[in-house]
Amino acid sequence: MILSRRVRWLLAGTTVLILAFMYLPLLVVVANSFNPNQAMTWPPDGFTLEWWQRAAQSEGARDAVLTSVRVALIATGVALVLGTLLSLALQRFEFFGKSSVNLLVILPIALPGIVTGIALNNAFTGILDVQLSIFTLVVAHATFCIVTVFNNVQARLRRTGSSLEEASADLGAGVWTTFRLVTFPQLRSALLAGGLLAFALSFDEIIVTTFTVGAGTTTLPIWILSNLFRPNQAPVVNVVAVVLIIVSIVPIWLAQRLSGDTDGRR
Repeated sequence: MILSRRVRWLLAGTTVLILAFMYLPLLVVVANSFNPNQAMTWPPDGFTLEWWQRAAQSEGARDAVLTSVRVALIATGVALVLGTLLSLALQRFEFFGKSSVNLLVILPIALPGIVTGIALNNAFTGILDVQLSIFTLVVAHATFCIVTVFNNVQARLRRTGSSLEEASADLGAGVWTTFRLVTFPQLRSALLAGGLLAFALSFDEIIVTTFTVGAGTTTLPIWILSNLFRPNQAPVVNVVAVVLIIVSIVPIWLAQRLSGDTDGRR
């Protein structure tokens, strides 16, 4: 398709405006983390590292970061195992209700977080009589993290096909040997990309967390929300938000690079 110069400039201008609308607020948060004025004025009054030092010394912020990392790592591990098994079952085998199972696996990522949170809260406290804790939080996060791993692995399985696995089976290899030597090497980058995305999703999740977290447990997004409107804590919250942005962007960037490199080699 050949576009006129005017249309190309219009599209480029629209793209720049959309990107500016999306990312300028983030740049304001980054700038205010170095702003000596506690009121978060714009433009910044100067440059200081005081808020970064206070954030590093904040025991509440450190505990919240560690809790978020621990929950995200466990939820990602659960998602990797269950998401991979579900993908293999749905992509390699035919059975009654396969389409319905596929829809049910993907549905949690499409449902509003508040609906998922309320449903899980009712299930834990009203049906299973389980006290809300780190365990319930991990289970809640795993429900939507599974989908990211599932989508990555299923897409890779669809592209690679099953010819190599069938050849391995014809040569006498068992199921585990075929998975270890043939299937897993093909899935490795997809698993890493899916795991990184799952970690990023779990790390900054707040809506489902609010309904499934136990008393005394504070994740980083909840800590930010509870300290956001305290005047003395607002600059520290900006620093923590910048850290959260970096922690969220890096896994997504790595996942994109891994997926892109794989596609490029094929």
